[in-house]
Amino acid sequence: MKLAIRDLSKVFVTGTGEQVPALDGINLTVDDEEFLCILGPSGCGKTTLLRIIAGLDTPTTGSIQVDGEALSGPSRRIAMIFQEYSLFPWRTVLDNVSFGLEVQGRDREERFAVARKYLDLVGLASFERNLPYELSGGMRQRVAVARALATEPAALLMDEPFGALDAQTRNLMQTELQEIWRKTRKTILFVTHSVDEAVFLADRIVVLTERPGRIREIVPVQKCPHPRDRTCADFVEIRRHVLDLISGGSSD
Repeated sequence: MKLAIRDLSKVFVTGTGEQVPALDGINLTVDDEEFLCILGPSGCGKTTLLRIIAGLDTPTTGSIQVDGEALSGPSRRIAMIFQEYSLFPWRTVLDNVSFGLEVQGRDREERFAVARKYLDLVGLASFERNLPYELSGGMRQRVAVARALATEPAALLMDEPFGALDAQTRNLMQTELQEIWRKTRKTILFVTHSVDEAVFLADRIVVLTERPGRIREIVPVQKCPHPRDRTCADFVEIRRHVLDLISGGSSD
């Protein structure tokens, strides 16, 4: 799925009538099957941009096109995964993963078959009868990924999905997400605060300025082949460059 964002801006209006610009003049094309990371200072509009693409918010100006057609609200072709998992605590893992299919009206046998396929993909086939509280944070996030994949969207939007995990689990989840992406070839837009995470995962990194968020630079990462070695010279060089951009240093 190809996304085209054109001249997109977002201004929030407070209860006192004050206008707060969040995004300004975003122009971006996301290619089919691309893994794109969005990075920038806190409050720069990363999550706002993702919510607009998901159809959960509307831009003040500008437009988004999906495969050449204007996006005017939530689409079944786009699924969003949040940091807090958003699982139903009273439903089993299998019931959580099949929930979107249930909403679509798919019969029980079909939706469970699809859910089991994606539970197997994320390595949780033996946990389908567990409740969320019985799982670790990393496992709950894998359930959230499986639930999003079960509706078979063309694109996944991920808003700091590993931000609440410990460092070891986070690194493991990054590697597992790369493997899931390799197998499914979904278009992925991934918001993060972590430069290291962005360089490890992305084909390209979109670096935003401080609020209102504008695109400071789009950094290609393809010269580091997967699986990426965080200690290799190219990885370290790209990481240093992105850190300079985030801190406001020269982009030369």
